[in-house]
Amino acid sequence: MGGFAQRTEPELEREGSRAPQPRAPRPSPRGWRYGLSYLRSLVFTDLLIYAYTAVLATISLAGSVFDRHGRWQHGCARLWAWSILKTGGIRVRVEGLENLKLQKTAIFCVNHPSAMDIPILLACLPVQFRFLAKRELFQLPFLGWFLRRAGHISVERSRPHEARQSFEEAAQRIRQGTPVVLFPEGHRSRRAGEMLPFKTGSFHLAVRAGVPIVPITLNGTRYVHAPDTLHVRSGRTEMIVHPPIPTAGLTRDDVYALSDRVRQALLSRFVPADD
Repeated sequence: MGGFAQRTEPELEREGSRAPQPRAPRPSPRGWRYGLSYLRSLVFTDLLIYAYTAVLATISLAGSVFDRHGRWQHGCARLWAWSILKTGGIRVRVEGLENLKLQKTAIFCVNHPSAMDIPILLACLPVQFRFLAKRELFQLPFLGWFLRRAGHISVERSRPHEARQSFEEAAQRIRQGTPVVLFPEGHRSRRAGEMLPFKTGSFHLAVRAGVPIVPITLNGTRYVHAPDTLHVRSGRTEMIVHPPIPTAGLTRDDVYALSDRVRQALLSRFVPADD
């Protein structure tokens, strides 16, 4: 596969400085500004997000009849994500896109503080990537149909034999040229300012696939949408793409060292959130 094509979004803020960027003042959780922001989210932003999801999911599934490679579905997902960011007043400063000039596919490892991480990645990462997801999600009505038709990759984690087989199938898909985004923490962190321990399965997969890992640090996403809440609020976020980390020639004995190296890259630009 050739180098990744890069596209620009007019809403993205491209700033060359690596210095921390100023963020909007954060209202007190008990202040009236916070209450008004929460009310706006409930009666406006959330309803529009549900509408975008229903309409674009339907269009995506209908279009999948004519596109079995997932490109149409990815385009619908990008429009869905862009609409959410625009409606929520969420601005993204993107840094490091020059690190996407790879000669082969890659695995993108991203920290995961918020549900807003997925729309930001879809809107701002100029790559036709797929998500790596638990197999149980593929068994759900509607969501499972969309994941399967869009070409996302399922992995089994609970049964050891099937897990090995599913990881080998996933590695084969990646080697054949499918870039993958995964969250090595396994799920969203519920505690502000912390990055959860990494699951080693992500790095076993990278070693099997033999493709570079590109770490991506997300900052500010927990502020615009904290876990377990319906409150979507405007604010500035960051997506920082780090230089790729090669995996060619590594073995399973190198998995923990690889995990540590990726974690250090993510932490090097990680800004802990305070709710």
